[in-house]
Amino acid sequence: MALGSEPKYQQGFKQFEYVSDKARQGGELRLAAMGSFDKLNPFTLKGLPARGLMELVFEPLAIGSLDEPMSMYGLLASEMRLATNGLAIEFRIDPQARFSNGKPVTAQDVQFSFDTLRSGAASPIWKNYWSDVRSIVVVDDRTVRFEFARRNRELHMIVASLPVFSRDWVPAGKTFAQVVQESPIGSGPYVVEQVDLGRRVTYRRQEAYWAAKKPSRAGQFNFDRISFHYYKDVFARLEALKAGEFDFIHENTAKNWARSYTGRAFESGRLIRAELPNQNAAGLQGFFFNIRRPIFKDVRVRQAIALAMDFEWMNRQLFYNQYQRSNSYFTNSEMAAKGLPSAAEVSLLKSLAAKADRPLAPEWLQAVPEPASTKAPASLRDNLRKAKTLLEEAGYRLVDGRLLNQQGQPLAFEILISQKSWERVIAPFTRNLQKLGVVVSTRVTDASLYKKRVDDYDYDMLVHWYQASQNPGNELLFRFTSQSAKELGADNFIGVADPVVDAAISAVLSARGRSELVLAARVLDRLLRHGHYAIAHWHNNVHRVAYARGLVGPAKRPHYYHSEDWAMATWWWAEAQGNR
Repeated sequence: MALGSEPKYQQGFKQFEYVSDKARQGGELRLAAMGSFDKLNPFTLKGLPARGLMELVFEPLAIGSLDEPMSMYGLLASEMRLATNGLAIEFRIDPQARFSNGKPVTAQDVQFSFDTLRSGAASPIWKNYWSDVRSIVVVDDRTVRFEFARRNRELHMIVASLPVFSRDWVPAGKTFAQVVQESPIGSGPYVVEQVDLGRRVTYRRQEAYWAAKKPSRAGQFNFDRISFHYYKDVFARLEALKAGEFDFIHENTAKNWARSYTGRAFESGRLIRAELPNQNAAGLQGFFFNIRRPIFKDVRVRQAIALAMDFEWMNRQLFYNQYQRSNSYFTNSEMAAKGLPSAAEVSLLKSLAAKADRPLAPEWLQAVPEPASTKAPASLRDNLRKAKTLLEEAGYRLVDGRLLNQQGQPLAFEILISQKSWERVIAPFTRNLQKLGVVVSTRVTDASLYKKRVDDYDYDMLVHWYQASQNPGNELLFRFTSQSAKELGADNFIGVADPVVDAAISAVLSARGRSELVLAARVLDRLLRHGHYAIAHWHNNVHRVAYARGLVGPAKRPHYYHSEDWAMATWWWAEAQGNR
């Protein structure tokens, strides 16, 4: 299946082009993970799941290729039939499909997985994801049909991504929410072999993996074992890499990449540095305001705080000029809004406002906001002057070095982070805010407490990355809708509850072609950026990785990928290196 085009790979293809037929099997790939974990169930709200479960243990009905914007190929499903009216899709389960306990995957297991994930026992993200699915019907033991409540251009693709697990995974007398450390029973290429809670998890490849020769899996998952070793901070992780404790790393910190990937291990060739190009949509990483907090209700306050971030200085002094400034919720894609709205965008904005029974806001017809810059002729001093004016308009006055509102309350807030490495990035931002009289503190918590506070929306501001794809869709429902703003554990970290935004998301989901999708996404981007809900960060178009000598990847890279996931799925140990 494909959205807006023909699938690249036609009937009878042998394997994806970014997979090698020369890969050899064997050995162990050791990877690093940050923080901790306390459960083997990735679908429930409470707790931290082990890294690798979704990629290695559970499988969907169909899987996407990494060199197309949105195409999917059967995995558990051997056949897929979309109704001509687009309101239902039927899947025929591959008769060879088996769970790790040897039992066949049936339509009843698909129904059980779907009903369980949509229930209150699972994270609300799943329920939101499939909110337009009206019902699921078991036609026979190998056939299941999903019926939709309304047309949604990608819902059949979303349903095809359903992760399927065995009914046997939930022991008698337990609810799904109580399944915490029981080894999952999935159909994936690996099973959980060994667990040291919070420290290490090891997965073992199934010798008789049912889909090993299926085109959507051929040539993939070549390591006998894949393990994740957990580290508390990025510095310990980097030293562990140099000491040989694991084999592959994706580096996110510019300073580390510029200065720390040196030493004997790299000079001898035992470790190899590489920058892998990609065409990923960058989405938006940034400082996100929690507008549920009274201090952030006024858009002028949010605008003023954003003016205090000097990206150009940070990129020069902290990031070694490795980054570009992000400017959109769909950065690095054609979905990003630009300049003044086109006639088609204005028409859609008017329609959305009417549907939401709201007036057309004058600012929507203006140029879309761009992040504040200090490039000449602009300067930080000019930006802070503008911020001061906005804060005064919002009712704040400087008293003894602090900004106070009319009730005498200070403008003060906390930035919640889970890694100390962010402190050096936040420091210059907070120094600039102090010049305005704004008091900012930083709170570093461990991974468990961080997740609990984020799930409960118990923060003023946080650092987050809203990832994007070439085809935005149902993920928008639990990021920016009024319904998700009220649901704990959803991804609406901002607290957006705007009926016009809701209508724009509906327009994205109901788009009938690529041009309609791009138009609706640009309008949504325009609405969100006029809300000044985030202070945009930065992005680049390469994956910075280091890996052990002897690890080999396919000659052809995919277009849209995460480096670590691609390595897990398609790399292997060269024969000369031997097995671990």
